[in-house]
Amino acid sequence: MIDRTVLIKFSETTTSEQLKEVCERFKSLKNHLSGIIDLQAGLNFAEKSKDFQVVLSVRFEDKTALEAYVANPEHQAVAAYIREVGRVDSIGVDIEI
Repeated sequence: MIDRTVLIKFSETTTSEQLKEVCERFKSLKNHLSGIIDLQAGLNFAEKSKDFQVVLSVRFEDKTALEAYVANPEHQAVAAYIREVGRVDSIGVDIEI
């Protein structure tokens, strides 16, 4: 199983409504992709790492499912929206569990 976690930092002009929409669009991916075991998205409330406002987490069956997810047009559309509303930076990590 593969666990992918992504932290996303947005510009100061990104609204709280847009951040919530990022989470909702990301959550909707579960309905469009196979090989996903679990998918979570939410707003970060930790003070220590508050520069990263959105946290995304996905568990995949295997690396093949992860690769299919990255190339999927639905995922690409969510990524485009994230850039559109002010993505400044992101950190992504994948681990095998």
